[in-house]
Amino acid sequence: MYHRTRIRLVATVAAAGICALGLTACDSGDSGDTVTDKPKAKASAPASADDKPAAKKPATPDVAKVGDTIALKGLEDGSKLDVTVVKVADPAKSSDEFTTPGSGKRFVGVQFKLVNTGTAAYSDSPGNGAKVTDTDGQQFQSTFADITAGPSMSSDVRLKPGGKALGWIVFEVPKGSKTDTVQFAMNSGMANQTGEWKLS
Repeated sequence: MYHRTRIRLVATVAAAGICALGLTACDSGDSGDTVTDKPKAKASAPASADDKPAAKKPATPDVAKVGDTIALKGLEDGSKLDVTVVKVADPAKSSDEFTTPGSGKRFVGVQFKLVNTGTAAYSDSPGNGAKVTDTDGQQFQSTFADITAGPSMSSDVRLKPGGKALGWIVFEVPKGSKTDTVQFAMNSGMANQTGEWKLS
């Protein structure tokens, strides 16, 4: 009994030591993964002298949709992005005759805009941190494909603070699937915070 209690005590002390070293997300202020679908409020146009008394400002939507921006944090201090889902192409057409979706599948393209709002440089392959979910809950990772809707997002994005990147990320999904949401996370999907946008 003493031996078992001692092992348990040693394991507890070891776990506490690991937390202290920062090897796991043990900080109570930032523990665990979160998925946020709350968009940032859009900036309103400045009022002019000719304007009539302002009507009530529209409330920020509860759930982010196409056109909305979500503020996300990465794993490192000062690592932050404003991420906007700009457009969706569903189905998307390949820009060459050699790259085609598999049998019974289609391409879906999502155009993302990334703005580095942090104090640290951003360096990542954004497609690794993106995935689409259909209405049945099936998730699909990004694939390498160029589509006619526009230029692809680079697989090696490097942004200084204030820098921007714009491009399409492509997914391969079954023809019968109805896309529901798209998610994006920093650090190739390893960041604790994930943004989610409603597509349907």
